Amino acid sequence: MSDDSVLLDVSRAGVAVVTLNRPDKHNAFNADTISRLSDIFETLRGNLDEVRVVFLRGNGPSFSAGADLEWMKAAAHYTEDNNFEDAFNLATMLKRLYDLPQMTVALVHGAAMGGGAGLLAACDVGVVMKDTKISFSEVKLGLTPATISPFVVRAIGPKWARALFASGERFDGAFAVKIGLAQYDVASLDEMQELEEYLAKLAFAGAPGAIHDAKTLVDDVFGKEIDHKLMTHTARGIARRRSSEEGREGLTAFLERRKPSWAE
Repeated sequence: MSDDSVLLDVSRAGVAVVTLNRPDKHNAFNADTISRLSDIFETLRGNLDEVRVVFLRGNGPSFSAGADLEWMKAAAHYTEDNNFEDAFNLATMLKRLYDLPQMTVALVHGAAMGGGAGLLAACDVGVVMKDTKISFSEVKLGLTPATISPFVVRAIGPKWARALFASGERFDGAFAVKIGLAQYDVASLDEMQELEEYLAKLAFAGAPGAIHDAKTLVDDVFGKEIDHKLMTHTARGIARRRSSEEGREGLTAFLERRKPSWAE
């Protein structure tokens, strides 16, 4: 498979668009696609100064139908060690997406099945068409959504995760917003484009380093007891931000009633 299976476009303005590009396969992914995505996310991670927001989308009728059937057929004959390597590569790709310092936005239409829904869960923001078909259908194949589960459970919580993992029930984009898998649902591609532009403006209004730290902050405090240790950690975090170059520039710009350097 050529690198055309996943496209990367970075504008001069600092917007990166990652496009799943196997429309004839409904953007189902296999080992090559996963490797390509993983490499792209690793490249973007090191380009915070040049890339301020990352959009993930799919060409053709679907965002992603999950795993490619031919890949799954081949995996049925793999050893457990070979299957572990395949699964760990998928887990690594999703973690690289989740850990990107930029704000990440999934633009989802058509279908997001299995691993496709995992991509949505691993992004910071999800924009879905109301009629998008979504499912964690692995149990119907005798499997489980193991590699995507950490990201899905963080997004929707254990109660809905247990229900949807166990049932394999199909739901739509509006329901995805209801349970927290996405934040916005839209009725048309025009509405999706408007939200894309709106979210890009929000990303460029924030300081790049502060956005990265703000994302990390959520993982640092989620589920933790609010004790002296956590209070000290958060106090040190804001102290570092206040004394950072971005923090000083942001406060100075506010007092001088001008835009900070990163928003110009």
